[in-house]
Amino acid sequence: MAPIPPGVRFLFSFDKDQWYRAFTFTLTFLLYTSFHLSRKPISIVKSELHKNCSSASELATASGGGASQLPALISLHADMDCSWKPFDKSNYKQLLGTMDYSFLFAYAIGMYLSGIIGERLPIRLYLTVGMLCSGLFTCLFGLGYIYEIHSLSFYIFVQVANGLVQTTGWPSVVTCIGNWFGKGRRGLIMGLWNSHTSVGNILGSLIAGSYVSSNWGMSFIVPGIIIAAMGVVCFLFLIEHPNDLKTMHAQSSSPLSATACNGWNGVNGHKDMYLQYTQGDTQSGDQEPLLCRENGGSGRVSGRVPVQQVVVVKSESEPSAISFMGALRIPGVIEFSLSLLFAKLVSYTFLFWLPLYITKAAHLDAKKAGDLSTLFDVGGIVGGVLAGVISDKLGKRATTCAVMLLLAAPTLYGFSMISQLGLGPTVAMLLVCGGLVNGPYALITTAVSADLGTHKSLKGNARALSTVTAIIDGTGSVGAAVGPLLAGVLSAGGWDQVFYMLMTADFLALLLLLRLVAKELTTSKSRPISAVELKEH
Repeated sequence: MAPIPPGVRFLFSFDKDQWYRAFTFTLTFLLYTSFHLSRKPISIVKSELHKNCSSASELATASGGGASQLPALISLHADMDCSWKPFDKSNYKQLLGTMDYSFLFAYAIGMYLSGIIGERLPIRLYLTVGMLCSGLFTCLFGLGYIYEIHSLSFYIFVQVANGLVQTTGWPSVVTCIGNWFGKGRRGLIMGLWNSHTSVGNILGSLIAGSYVSSNWGMSFIVPGIIIAAMGVVCFLFLIEHPNDLKTMHAQSSSPLSATACNGWNGVNGHKDMYLQYTQGDTQSGDQEPLLCRENGGSGRVSGRVPVQQVVVVKSESEPSAISFMGALRIPGVIEFSLSLLFAKLVSYTFLFWLPLYITKAAHLDAKKAGDLSTLFDVGGIVGGVLAGVISDKLGKRATTCAVMLLLAAPTLYGFSMISQLGLGPTVAMLLVCGGLVNGPYALITTAVSADLGTHKSLKGNARALSTVTAIIDGTGSVGAAVGPLLAGVLSAGGWDQVFYMLMTADFLALLLLLRLVAKELTTSKSRPISAVELKEH
């Protein structure tokens, strides 16, 4: 008999539970990748919306013509299709900033409501509807080019609507991944998983960049189709909680066998649900759960229990969804939320304005600038993973964030100086800035949110995770809305003012974490984050 190939032995070394975890990790990664993929095109298209108008203006200056040449210049302006109204005006930066603000402000407001709504609806359906609607509105923005829509109100409406429906994504995927993975190595797992943000930005930049110079409408339509298609995948395959599998097997399997399981968690995550057997004679295993995750997790059993004799009995008391004020009272939620406000302000200013800045500073076209901006996200992937690993090792989430924020501020100043010196230094600084800016942002929105959403004060009520995640990310999204708007206003007076604003935001994010940092540093010894408990204050 031929030996079993090592690859096959490796695959069979994982039990069914581990395969489901890997599947959920991958699926939620891809789902949220599509969210960021659909947000990125606007930053790539910005430089194209005003590019031709700027060229025409330069042509007019070079011609040195007087009033007699004005009709000819206007005709040339029209022939070159140099203007895309309403962004052909001198205040185009403010108009583009308004579009960013419309999306992000709606996203910030909607996020506070999304977590509360998401805890009361099935995650799979809630996320599916959000992704389908987001695909629709993303495509609508691109259709504005195809049907030559030049109304600013149209684009603002699409941005506001898209911002609202995209709030369904983050609380849903974080809750789902939190259900499947415990606190052990949460920083590493969440750091790897959160790279979907940067992967989505990179893919969005590459897709939008491939169409931006020829037909910028397709820069939105293609990502819109992708996120809608992923919404269908979500509906077909997303498993919200490991215990949903137990319920499925209990309802649909024919006679099963079972062994004793000491770690039975109840049905569908509720420990107040149990199995009652109505068969008169007692057999070994009659009082055991049908599906087992602990103690081997294989689910194989010896005694056979007829499914028709199983009755699911549910007690009247069930964990209720936490209130908004109740979530705010969880120790650490307010500090991390406010810190994320400023950290996300910096990250999203780069997200929406970096390609345009590169076109002005490095004098590159829209496609090359978009491709180069992806290096910031590559650095963000490394920074997010590194922040998670370090915080797991030290057991100090706030301290890890604070150190990276402290290093980020002078690095931003260095980037503003070095980006004028050429392509090589710019590439290096983009990678470093991406890691230091996105590291704290990634850590707070993932591992920290999951830690606080399962805090000891909740007494095991896991239904708070969605609301806590929404509060933290919603507060951060306020900064994400303000940052690009301020960048649009300040850039009119020079890009240096934008970088000063970003450095100030980093320092404020650091100051807001100092109380938690002091508490972590006064701990007698470093412990894993799962054992670190923030006291009430």
